[in-house]
Amino acid sequence: MARKPMMAGNWKMNNAIGEAVVLTQEISNNWWKDWEDKVEVVICPPFVDLKPVKTVLEFDKTKIFVGAQNVYWEEAGAFTGEVSVPMIRECGCDYCIVGHSERRGLFGETNEDVNKKVRALLGGRLKPIVCVGESLAVRDEGTTNEYVCAQVKAAFAGVDAEDAAKCVVAYEPIWAIGTGRTATPEQAEEACAAIRAQLAVLFGEETAQAMRILYGGSMNPGNVDALVAEPDIDGGLIGGASLKCDSFIQLVKAVMQ
Repeated sequence: MARKPMMAGNWKMNNAIGEAVVLTQEISNNWWKDWEDKVEVVICPPFVDLKPVKTVLEFDKTKIFVGAQNVYWEEAGAFTGEVSVPMIRECGCDYCIVGHSERRGLFGETNEDVNKKVRALLGGRLKPIVCVGESLAVRDEGTTNEYVCAQVKAAFAGVDAEDAAKCVVAYEPIWAIGTGRTATPEQAEEACAAIRAQLAVLFGEETAQAMRILYGGSMNPGNVDALVAEPDIDGGLIGGASLKCDSFIQLVKAVMQ
């Protein structure tokens, strides 16, 4: 089954509003309309940049989607510092990253938290980009596939196949994020294939084959071709390389080949 590739740029806590507008404009200026049928591109800036980024893309009529980096599962209430699904939807988001390893590791998010966010996003007609991945200790133990598949199972608890098909999964080996280290194409493919097999157990083979799985661990213009050549890797969740227009556009072009 042919899956449209995706490149999603996770800007993390970078780019104030003016910088975000400039970078978005650069990306928009380098976008070609005939790419729309070949690749899906998502920009995930900090919360304060969501509306300005969306405004640039709408003005230019550039078919690039906007995603948030996090969300809370309640719609409203006394949750100081949190942002709800209706809020990010009103800013123009179509996607939202959940369960990123930095959220899990630095802010203590659990599998149960991730599941609540997934279900809240789907209930609010937004598409989750669900992150899963292992630490170096887990990889050294040889239990990567079991660990990652357990995260997948927990994240999608209570989700049916119809809604699961709207989701994207991003495999991000924690030991390769921001370190310059990258999983080999064979390592990345093994984990992504295991994820797809787990999705098939949960939702059936047809749904699993339709869902996109991204690689998110220091993907860059130097390694992208080998990674996206693997059959179960449908693109990337890009950190540092998404902060420069040239490198991000190179990655977008690479995934269309």
